[in-house]
Amino acid sequence: MLTSLSSLFVRTLRDDPADAEVPSHRWLVRAGYIRRAAPGIYSWLPLGLKVLQKVETIVREEMDAIGAQEVRFPALLPREPYEETGRWTEYGETLFRLQDRKGADMLLGPTHEEMFTLMVKDLYSSYKDLPLSLYQIQTKYRDEARPRAGLLRGREFVMKDSYSFDVDDAGLEASYQAHRDAYRRIFTRLGLDFVIVSAMAGAMGGSRSEEFLAVADNGEDTFVRSPGGYAANVEAVRFAPPPALPVEDAPAMELVDTPDAGTIAAVVDILNRDLPARTWTGADTLKNVLFKVTDPDGSTRPLAVGLPGDREVDLKRLAAALEPAVADVFGPEDFAKYPQLVVGFISPVSLDGTRVLGKESATKIEYLVDPRVVTGTHWATGANEKDRHLVGVTAGRDFDADGVLDVAEVREGDPAPDGSGPLSLARGIEMGHIFQLGRKYAEALGLKVLDSNGKLVTVTMGSYGVGVSRAVAAIAEETSDDKGLCWPLPLAPYQVQLVATGKDSAVFEEAARIGQELSASGLDVLLDDRKASPGVKFADAEIMGMPLIVVVGRGLANGVVEFRDRRSGDRREVAVGDIVSEVLAATR
Repeated sequence: MLTSLSSLFVRTLRDDPADAEVPSHRWLVRAGYIRRAAPGIYSWLPLGLKVLQKVETIVREEMDAIGAQEVRFPALLPREPYEETGRWTEYGETLFRLQDRKGADMLLGPTHEEMFTLMVKDLYSSYKDLPLSLYQIQTKYRDEARPRAGLLRGREFVMKDSYSFDVDDAGLEASYQAHRDAYRRIFTRLGLDFVIVSAMAGAMGGSRSEEFLAVADNGEDTFVRSPGGYAANVEAVRFAPPPALPVEDAPAMELVDTPDAGTIAAVVDILNRDLPARTWTGADTLKNVLFKVTDPDGSTRPLAVGLPGDREVDLKRLAAALEPAVADVFGPEDFAKYPQLVVGFISPVSLDGTRVLGKESATKIEYLVDPRVVTGTHWATGANEKDRHLVGVTAGRDFDADGVLDVAEVREGDPAPDGSGPLSLARGIEMGHIFQLGRKYAEALGLKVLDSNGKLVTVTMGSYGVGVSRAVAAIAEETSDDKGLCWPLPLAPYQVQLVATGKDSAVFEEAARIGQELSASGLDVLLDDRKASPGVKFADAEIMGMPLIVVVGRGLANGVVEFRDRRSGDRREVAVGDIVSEVLAATR
């Protein structure tokens, strides 16, 4: 296909969008691929839509190859199925809710587990109908509190979601593996540098969960990996607790004056000065951080988290661990309700042995601790008195936690939980997420079939998502440079951009002839036939990012044109008679 740029619905911009934070956002808008309609909501222009459709084609081909069948559900959905699974409440403010003219509650679908489950329940009733995998490519809606980074975190986005239905867990494992393999092929064909990591199931529920992350410095997700092959989203990292120690060997509690010690470092300095029999570090202190947790029904409850003082609570890890509840750090108005707690000197226990934190304590504040805080470990921690700390406070003797919560920050060089070496941290963009849902949704919605013995059994399910519109941004992140976009050949809106420069009509005629010949050879060609300066045309060619560029200009008088490879930056003169074969060779 040959398209004239003069007739294409596109305008390039010379300046970055005011809200652009990452390269993909900047270049997709400036190159005329997308246009902002509202915060987190974008219109697709012809160039962008061509890339989006090519991504969709790759996804469809690989889903069809594993026997999945395409369906399409509406985006406007009734409340009742989501009420039955609890997600009408669990999604909280993320859900776009509305009412029809009769007052019936509706929502814009953030994901479609319920609808797929009910569809299969409506049509299938026997084990003979299974296994089954269905998928759709559909627009989804989530009311992000802070939409940002263009297509990477929007309120409206295109996603492929698929669901497998099996009689038993062995079938689910096979369906999960088939999707996992298909995802590897999809992201390989998209040209992404990706890693598969263990992940949290979150509000989706289920057991096994993995994410496919495109490695990117601007990614919102942090993940870890080790030399031995361990890989996990940082929210899913779970450290094994060290062995418990005998409490009989622990020192007695002792009260220490710590005037003006408003930081862990200041406390450590005082301890090393006044108790020099040993060397104290931040890792020897027990920090207790208070949060107000809001559950999906709107109720609130306090939560205290105890962790080594040399670590901070990772708020993303905390959010993932508590989902669908939301946590905020205690403010002055919250502390006012608990006069037993002295800010900066909070302890799980007072010197007289009274528990201060815990469900069974006077405050009734749930107390969860880091895995490192095991029985027999002893700590320096606040005394619930201003300018005073306790040392020798021993877990299992002086206090007991209500449970374990692994939400401390993960650091470069921390040992991998499986012993496979030190962890390194990197950032990525979530491109796909796969879950073994099990029977959560089938049980909630009554999806059962008769097994081979004539007994009703609950179907087990898997859920598998690909961010289709997000893939466009991720590819732009990975391939763009300081001049603009640079698409891989299989995804480019046009494989070739022909640039005709100058005022000589012979130049434009020859450019059109070359374009028609390339088009007849099966390539998509964009011909810049505008009456614009060469500088404008060259800048637009670079910003739009077609992988191959042919410049027809002054060299035509000498029988040559310029051939540029946008991907490598190479440029050379080629005889006019050879340019078509040279371009075709570069596309193979």
